[in-house]
Amino acid sequence: MQKLLVFQSLWGMEQLKGRTSDLSPAAAIEAVAAAGFDGITHHFEDAAAVAPLAALRAAHGLGAEGQCFPTSIEALKPAVELANRYGAHHLTIQADVRPRTFSESVRILEGWLRIAEQSAVPVYLETHRGRLNSDMLVMLDLLAAVPNLRLLADLSHYVVAREFPLPPLPGEIETQVQTILNRSWAAHGRVASPGQVQVEISFPQHQPMLAQFRAWWTYLMRSWKARAGEDEQFCFTCELGPKPYAISGPGGQDQTDRWSEAQHLRGIARQCWDAA
Repeated sequence: MQKLLVFQSLWGMEQLKGRTSDLSPAAAIEAVAAAGFDGITHHFEDAAAVAPLAALRAAHGLGAEGQCFPTSIEALKPAVELANRYGAHHLTIQADVRPRTFSESVRILEGWLRIAEQSAVPVYLETHRGRLNSDMLVMLDLLAAVPNLRLLADLSHYVVAREFPLPPLPGEIETQVQTILNRSWAAHGRVASPGQVQVEISFPQHQPMLAQFRAWWTYLMRSWKARAGEDEQFCFTCELGPKPYAISGPGGQDQTDRWSEAQHLRGIARQCWDAA
């Protein structure tokens, strides 16, 4: 039976409102497990950091999404090796390279695909600002040029980077987003507005954007269910990051309790899964 996994980003546990210092990794993982998440998301680039976190999460029965930031084709290999050694659910690439030509972007992506083909752990390319695939329209062209490319959808980056209009969206944009979602195999959960990559999901003025993201996540999950095997797992990571992603007030504190909102977001993901 297909299953939804909801992970919590360890980055999202940093600088939480009301705390004078960050939780230790052990305390953060314990809190994630106690709150009922299925796993954590963290960097998979340094074995000295990955190994102790693997032991901590194993003690709580948590899975892991690995993140990496390769600056070349070969730079992906260590992260893939770590993801396989420590049993990540999947590995997510933030493509920390910015080619000036389309052909060079294709060359790099095809190189990463050759490495990913040797991995037992799935490898996905995250939709992200400031990276190789910063622009959504370029991303659409890359999907056409590299048909085996699998994405992890974080639509917040494209909403703010292309300054989407407020809902309801023009049909052209909706079709473009659905094309990306139909090639996505996991998701990062965050709600954006046309001018801010992360808005507070509990504020009434942000409910139209939350409703839009809910619709996208439901569409993605429905699309994934039709493509995936009957025993596969879909991973949704709650990724409400600290400032400058989070909007802070005059005192430098978040305007909401992000940890509480992350748990609310987990409930939304489960509702989307049921609706899908």
